[in-house]
Amino acid sequence: MNRRRQFMSLTAALGVGGLVVGRSSLAGLPELVSQSSASTQGPLRGDHEAVYQPVITLNGWTLPYRYRNGAKEFHLVAEPVIREMTPGFVAHLWGYNGQSPGPTIEVVEGDRVRLYVTNRLPEHTSIHWHGQRLPNGMDGVTGLNQPGIPPGQTFLYEFIARRPGTFMYHPHADEMTQMAMGMMGFWVTHPKKGNRTIEKVDRDFVFLLSSYDIEPGSATPKIMTMLDFNLWTWNSRIFPGIDSLNVRLNDRVRVRIGNLTMTNHPIHLHGHEFEVTGTDGGPTPRASRWPEVTTDIAVGQMRQIEFIASEEGDWAFHCHKSHHTMNAMGHDIPTLIGIDHRGLVGRIRGHIPDYMPMGERGMADMAEMEMELPDNTAPMMTGQGPFGSVEMGGMFSTLKVRKTQRPGDYSDPGWYQHPMGTVAGPVAQAEAPPAVVAPGGRSKEMPSVPQPAVEVRIQKPGNHKH
Repeated sequence: MNRRRQFMSLTAALGVGGLVVGRSSLAGLPELVSQSSASTQGPLRGDHEAVYQPVITLNGWTLPYRYRNGAKEFHLVAEPVIREMTPGFVAHLWGYNGQSPGPTIEVVEGDRVRLYVTNRLPEHTSIHWHGQRLPNGMDGVTGLNQPGIPPGQTFLYEFIARRPGTFMYHPHADEMTQMAMGMMGFWVTHPKKGNRTIEKVDRDFVFLLSSYDIEPGSATPKIMTMLDFNLWTWNSRIFPGIDSLNVRLNDRVRVRIGNLTMTNHPIHLHGHEFEVTGTDGGPTPRASRWPEVTTDIAVGQMRQIEFIASEEGDWAFHCHKSHHTMNAMGHDIPTLIGIDHRGLVGRIRGHIPDYMPMGERGMADMAEMEMELPDNTAPMMTGQGPFGSVEMGGMFSTLKVRKTQRPGDYSDPGWYQHPMGTVAGPVAQAEAPPAVVAPGGRSKEMPSVPQPAVEVRIQKPGNHKH
């Protein structure tokens, strides 16, 4: 059987899904576009801007397409990548087109989409188009809908983007390994025309939640970890390496968030209320929405939130699980609060000269320490703000709202300049004590109430009297 017959037999066996691209067609593939920069790239420019507001991928970019034979064509390449998670710390991951996550794909409802996927990994792979309605053979589950894409081969996926919404793409082949190594990407289908449940916005941001277990001093994730991850990321970046979301005062802002970690994340915004206007199932009906400041995003879910950026300032935006706003965190460290180390430190330093006591007054000192770290490691708590250390890491960033931010300008405006008298500070010693209002309406000074002595009795186990 010659090569042509082999190719025709295989494509017939596959039906309409996961078609192998023949050698003669490889020369006609869309141009391969890669991106190595970890900075947030501007919106994809083109004629489509008359139809929709392009999204901004936090610390990422949107994949260009070409229009040919009635379809928008994209070329994705699955390959090993080096991702800078924060300045001074890089990870050896797997991703697409030079980055993890891969580039965002933006299309319009009703578009015919043709996706060429080339595999440069050392094992087979596939792509599942999470949340899409499409022919069964294009759903990307290896063994169920298609054979895996062998190393060195290119497969073709083709379907119509049938409904608008917020989606993802990721492998459905050796999923534990490939997703733990960073293989994922964002997909946005914009509405074709006026949609009563999808409003126009001024800014539209997207990012994926992912997690990695990378031991200090190393660069490759441990793929067998179940829950004890030490790096919680937005688009494979950790604070302070996560860019801020920069908007104009009174902009209508949409943020689309997808969760591909192994736990839920309550994402919390300071200074504003928002509504959940969409999920991976589509836009939410208006009658089902209510104001929130935190929304919980479960594993495999998407949430689309919207708000009016009506309050100027630098507002924290983060996961509300406190361990998820730290970097390279150990899980077996004892709590040493209240323990006096002074007599112990000298003896330990006789054996370990560089020993440094940590945690006896809480963990805030960790952000101020300038101790030597292993190579290629990020501090556990870090990031400098206008008033000192922010003492954060992981899933943390800021929403920067400015009246001077120009429309379409996504650049960082710097730190907020607070109006006089609007920053919390110490109380002067000479100030009078607070007054209380007496029953008759007259004020009087708050009385000093003596505190009763507290007697503590210690009883050893086994000495209980019956």
